Amino acid sequence: MSYLFLVGLSLALLWGTQILFLNRFYENERIGIAEKTADTMSEYFCEYDEITEENLVELTEKYDDLASDNELSYMLVDRNYRIVYENNKGMAHQFSRNEIDFLQTNANLKGGKYTTSAEGTAQDTKVVIICCVLKNEKSNQGCYLIVNTLITPVKTTISMLRKTTYLVTVLMILISVIAALIMSKSLAKPIQNITESANNLAKGEYKTEFEGGRFAETRQLAKTLNYASSEISKIDELQRDLIANVSHDLRTPLTMIKAYAEMIRDLSGDRKEKREEHLGIIIKETDRLAQLVNDILDLSKLENGRQPLDISTFDISAKLHDIMERYKEFSEANGYTINYTDNPPVLVQCDTGKIEQVIYNLVNNAINYTGEDKQIFVTMETEEDFVKISIRDTGKGISEENIHQIFEKYYRAEKTKREVVGTGLGLSIVRAVLKAHNFPFGVQSTPGAGTTFWFKIKRDKESICI
Repeated sequence: MSYLFLVGLSLALLWGTQILFLNRFYENERIGIAEKTADTMSEYFCEYDEITEENLVELTEKYDDLASDNELSYMLVDRNYRIVYENNKGMAHQFSRNEIDFLQTNANLKGGKYTTSAEGTAQDTKVVIICCVLKNEKSNQGCYLIVNTLITPVKTTISMLRKTTYLVTVLMILISVIAALIMSKSLAKPIQNITESANNLAKGEYKTEFEGGRFAETRQLAKTLNYASSEISKIDELQRDLIANVSHDLRTPLTMIKAYAEMIRDLSGDRKEKREEHLGIIIKETDRLAQLVNDILDLSKLENGRQPLDISTFDISAKLHDIMERYKEFSEANGYTINYTDNPPVLVQCDTGKIEQVIYNLVNNAINYTGEDKQIFVTMETEEDFVKISIRDTGKGISEENIHQIFEKYYRAEKTKREVVGTGLGLSIVRAVLKAHNFPFGVQSTPGAGTTFWFKIKRDKESICI
């Protein structure tokens, strides 16, 4: 309908310009040509210092060419109303002495040029008359130029144009209707297909393919929806994995708690050593269960922005030293080596507890996935505005296609059993904490050569100035 409206508007403009306003346009155009020619003739007259018989012949030759090119006639009249020269070719009007006197008088009163019109001898014709004062300033010679042109009616032309315009209008309407149907069908069909595919996507068919057709806009829309469908499919898969992993991690300690509680009831209730052993396992599994629930709650609060940050200034070098000291007993007992060199004091601004949680999670992750040599490297680099902390392991590494998903909940690039049990939400918590602080972070990995996780903490501005 919009296309047909545009075609209709174009046809209306065609009818208006070609039929309704053609006569007025033609008349204004002829008057404009006559006035412009009269001005040019006046300029030619002023080019001569003195008008002689020879100059007059040369001047009238120029005038004749102009008159012939512009389909008009003219006459030169002196101040005593005598005709000096007259171009009779196509003379549209015969002027009497009184008419010449009238034209000269009005030309003088109007500042040198006077334009009027009169009825032509033929029916419905009009004569446009222009009288100009020609004066040579040097020789004080002068005369009057009277230009006239005939404006004939264009009824015949309009009639012919009307017939051709009728034909063009009919053809344009037919062509436009056909073109509009084809275009609307070509545009509407891809949109209908996209709508149907979107309905299928809403029903849970995430492998739905969107087709955009021939138009660039619909192709771009289909491309965007295909990307959205792919991302929704990944999220759905991650959600299923999350539910499965949470269910597994909840079920394991619950099963252990139930089993050892039954053992205490049935077997070791009266045996102190066994009872203490079984109760210790129950407490350990309860702590593990509580840690999982706490991690889920913390992650949920961080992602929803419901856990405010307690920003403070502290020495990150001292904090790293304390954390590494806490890992010494575990490292010696399990054969791990955490390589770390103390650094000079550097003050930073962040939530102490949250950043400490980030460091613990990254070190635990490195312990879980480091190589057979059980080496972990922790480094700290001081930059102008930030402190960069890196934790590197020597494990199998992460492939390029998997590295962008490493921070997802419960995602594991390698489906191998971890040496140290965790909740599976550590890296997700790391990402949530660092995003809440608006700190840069990332991961670099080479398959077979290990993985490095890094993040930056903003330095305290006052300490930088000091």
